[in-house]
Amino acid sequence: MVPDVSTGSDSRGLIAYLFGPGRRDEHTNPHIVAAWDMAGAPDPGRDPAATYTQLARRLDHHVDLRTRELGCKKPPQHVWHCPVRTAPGDRYLTDTEWTEVARRVVHATGIAPDGDEKACRWIAVRHADDHIHIMATTVRADGRRPRTHQDGRRAQAECRRIETEFGLRRLKSGDLTAPRTPTGAERAKAERQGQSVTARQWLRERAYAVVAAVHTETDYFTVLQSLGIKVKTRLGPESGEVIGYSLAAPGDTNAAGEPVWYGGSKLAPDLSINRLRERLPEQEVADRPRFAADPAEPWQHTVAAIQTAHNALDSDDDAAAQGQLAAFGDALYNIASATPSPHRAELRAAATAFNRARRSATRADHQAAHALRQAAKELAYASNGPGGLAIALLFATVHLARAAAKWHEQRGHEQQAAAAEEAFSHLPAAYQQAATPVLADLTRRAPRADTAHRFEKDVRAALPNHADRILADPTWTALTTTLAQAETASHNPRRLLAEAGAQRELDSAERPAEALNWRITAQPSKRVQAARRQSTFTGTSPMPTAPHVSATPVAMKPEERTRHR
Repeated sequence: MVPDVSTGSDSRGLIAYLFGPGRRDEHTNPHIVAAWDMAGAPDPGRDPAATYTQLARRLDHHVDLRTRELGCKKPPQHVWHCPVRTAPGDRYLTDTEWTEVARRVVHATGIAPDGDEKACRWIAVRHADDHIHIMATTVRADGRRPRTHQDGRRAQAECRRIETEFGLRRLKSGDLTAPRTPTGAERAKAERQGQSVTARQWLRERAYAVVAAVHTETDYFTVLQSLGIKVKTRLGPESGEVIGYSLAAPGDTNAAGEPVWYGGSKLAPDLSINRLRERLPEQEVADRPRFAADPAEPWQHTVAAIQTAHNALDSDDDAAAQGQLAAFGDALYNIASATPSPHRAELRAAATAFNRARRSATRADHQAAHALRQAAKELAYASNGPGGLAIALLFATVHLARAAAKWHEQRGHEQQAAAAEEAFSHLPAAYQQAATPVLADLTRRAPRADTAHRFEKDVRAALPNHADRILADPTWTALTTTLAQAETASHNPRRLLAEAGAQRELDSAERPAEALNWRITAQPSKRVQAARRQSTFTGTSPMPTAPHVSATPVAMKPEERTRHR
């Protein structure tokens, strides 16, 4: 059951909508199911003599009275509106049940506490099977305003209780950090235009992808404009500095032919100008190299930074952990842009799903995640790295997404945990597509039995507590090939195994040999790099090289825009 609290200033306009046919004639049998006083609330849906104006006057009685007494205008945003909808698949409630829902919601939110004779006037209108609209005027009979602080959170909490008592599907509680959902009008417009997503959703995805790749606020607006997105900034009256911005999708106009603007914070809370500035410096650091000389470096840096982020989730510093998750959300977009087909679709889906997991009520320490964010930005401008490194990075993202879901779940962040789980559901498919042929090739090229036996001794010496699981892992043979290549490059296999095992615990790894293989592959050691150049990763990699991108992330190419073709 989903409540959605908002405020406005037009009583009659909202009443006309509630009792009207709807924007697409979807309203059927509109009628009042509950009110502050059923005898005193004219019902335009059931009483032929009742009018919208008559009902609006009855609702606005105390507002008008207080206005006349004080000789002033109506208070701003005095109309309170809260649709309450059951989840898809739930049974339809009866009018009697909706009456109870409405009374409990207005009580919980402070609009009309039980037994308060001077409470605000309100009505609950049902014009569809699966939801009602609660409308109130927020001036009490004694002239005071109701105490509606955190009314949205309180409405959600009451709906969770109602779901349990009514036997409905229990939805996940939010924490007021979710982005705004598209309105019915926005969804209808997208349907008419044959689009799968609304303009608000399309802009949100483009904004996230761009901010993940750029280095400065100026770059952010420049790249958005290069994609055909209109940008309008709001300047402070005294300072003349940018204090806000709005975006409009290409070709998205209103009835007057004007662009439909969406403020950054209306797309998502962390896309507001202030939240963006926490992640983007005022100006780019001088002489900072944007492109690495070694094409493997961006991939190595990102794998190492994801490992650090994984460790942060095990610490007691929730702010630092939340900062790492926000940076990981950026990293997923850039990994998708740097990864060619057929893996890109799954990675983009994972990035989109993880957007809800990157925010919570815990304020993020973005400085703690500086390394991951900067490493990910290198990927947005880098050429495709060696296939082994790309697969090692995909392997790391799978485990960090799973750890993120667990971290949120432990803290009661239900919506974020579900989002991280959804992202995780996409990542293994991308990893398996990339890793399966390479692991098979490594297995085919396994060293001789005596060499493998020697590596077995190295495993037992370096990682005695995990040796049996490592040797029983089906990918152990592939790991022997990697160790043999490293040894050929004058690297000590026993020391290499110990270093890889120390990067992170192996107890939770379903396939510890596979985890060690990719950790060794991602080692920045020069000797391991030499081994990598001799391996099949550079010659038979399933990750072909993509054209170098110097300014715009691959994921943002105009021909790949899916909404406005």
